[in-house]
Amino acid sequence: MDLNNPELEFSDLVYAYQSWVMAIINDEKLDSEEKLLTEEIADDALNAMRFLPGEVTSAIETSLARVYDVDPDELASILFPEE
Repeated sequence: MDLNNPELEFSDLVYAYQSWVMAIINDEKLDSEEKLLTEEIADDALNAMRFLPGEVTSAIETSLARVYDVDPDELASILFPEE
């Protein structure tokens, strides 16, 4: 994701973060044989987190946890294991 792109929109940041959360859920919780998380997805998500309010990232995490039937606290520990 090119953060200097003047056409970059808020929805692009949301998509980048959402993609990262979905990839982690897929790889860690859904027993999928195909791993989705790539370095590019992780880098884009880290860049997006710099500009997304905490309320937005929290809403994305909560929504996806519900959709994929993952405990929100467990998801948080998977997303941010150091905390």
